[in-house]
Amino acid sequence: MKKLSYATLEEMGYDGYLLKEAPERVLQFGEGNFLRAFVECWIDKMNEKAGFNSKVVLCQPIAPGLADMINEQEGLYTLILRGNENGQKIDDRRIISCVSKCLNPYKEYDAVLAYAESEDIRFVVCNTTEAGIQYDPSCQFTDVPAASYPGKLTQWLYRRFQKFGQEKGKGIIILSCELIDNNGKELEKCVNLYADQWELGGEFKSWLKEECVFCSTLVDRIVPGYPRADAAAICEELGYQDNLLDVGEVFGLWVIEGPQWMKKELPFEEAGLPVIICDDHKPYKQRKVRILNGAHTSMVLGAYLAGQDIVRDCMNDEVINGFMNKTIYDEIIPTLTLPEDELKEFAASVTDRFNNPFVDHALMSISLNSTSKWKARVMPSLKGYVAKFGSLPKCITASFAFYIAFYHGQKLTDEGLVGSREKNEYVIHDDRDILEFYAAHKDDSAKELAYAVCTNTAFWGEDLSEIAGFEAAVADYLEQIEKDGTYEVMKRVLA
Repeated sequence: MKKLSYATLEEMGYDGYLLKEAPERVLQFGEGNFLRAFVECWIDKMNEKAGFNSKVVLCQPIAPGLADMINEQEGLYTLILRGNENGQKIDDRRIISCVSKCLNPYKEYDAVLAYAESEDIRFVVCNTTEAGIQYDPSCQFTDVPAASYPGKLTQWLYRRFQKFGQEKGKGIIILSCELIDNNGKELEKCVNLYADQWELGGEFKSWLKEECVFCSTLVDRIVPGYPRADAAAICEELGYQDNLLDVGEVFGLWVIEGPQWMKKELPFEEAGLPVIICDDHKPYKQRKVRILNGAHTSMVLGAYLAGQDIVRDCMNDEVINGFMNKTIYDEIIPTLTLPEDELKEFAASVTDRFNNPFVDHALMSISLNSTSKWKARVMPSLKGYVAKFGSLPKCITASFAFYIAFYHGQKLTDEGLVGSREKNEYVIHDDRDILEFYAAHKDDSAKELAYAVCTNTAFWGEDLSEIAGFEAAVADYLEQIEKDGTYEVMKRVLA
């Protein structure tokens, strides 16, 4: 079977959209599955539908990477988007042709820096993982390349400043996709720290501030990546060998915090794509964390104790699905600031995503580190609801009891804390001090355990027993769980 290439597609008589030649206007640090299923997807469609007419130069951020494989396929790869959309099963396939090449900075850093002098380059996109945006003072300006990504970017931007520093409009728009708060602003801080450390001068720092835009963004798409189990069958069906197959869910959303004039330079809206350029990305991040992630965290532990194992099966259970929906629509959405219709539309998409027929999302994988997840994802909705209505949200309060019941293990091992449900034992994974706390309270009564957990300020940053009635309600739910199980508690909450 021939490898995917422009020549192979021409021989096959492929008549789908392809962009063989275009200016290289985007440099991207990161060549992994996520960015190729997310950013390149939008750019490829923007090329087709809005005449963006741009190629993307990829740069692998660490020494081991995909550069050779990407270049062997001339930047081409097949993107498969699978899932549910408005209740319909989707299995969409598209050849992505917006990538021109991939550079390895550890072998050809001069080639990476040369793009800083390109008239065409206007955008830098990055996703170097959460650990990527770090200031490492050991990096030196003379390193080839600097070890940290912000160090590399500073070197690159300084080269551009040297070439175009006296011209208006030749700065760079940086779109940071790392999963940290205020990713663009944190990257900008690191770059400025290197500018100071390396004594690159006040004119360079002024150019960064006046001519460059560091955008914080929210990215949202689940990307399982290369489909190892199905790859051979998929390639056989496609008629070519594609070693860069990439699989993601149908849903996708990119929220970019930046000035409104960027809409002309990045015509996502004209192409009809789910990309929002706005003054503040935080309400959208809050929506995602509180609705999508909050629904997961508030539902899965109780569902697991009720005998379920994967998310999709929970969506097909009337009681568990009902509990999740009541949590979202009655208790989370009323505490958020975006327009209600936007929130409900996003919530509907969450149901489609959880019901993805192509993804077996294990509840136990979602259960990892649930203490910090409950604090970040669910606790703000609890406090927001109490502040707004002066009463406890029943589902969220019950979900806290589900969390405690799930963590009520009996045996601490090197692997984790061992808990049990009717079907089997399971291992709870969290920070060691958290597991040791629950092991120490394994023989507590429901009331004792509720008190110990609610008053543990190390977990929550505050004393949750100070929320009127919360500790007593949690203790009551724990007693009900001990007697009748989480499923019956969900039923009563819905009654």
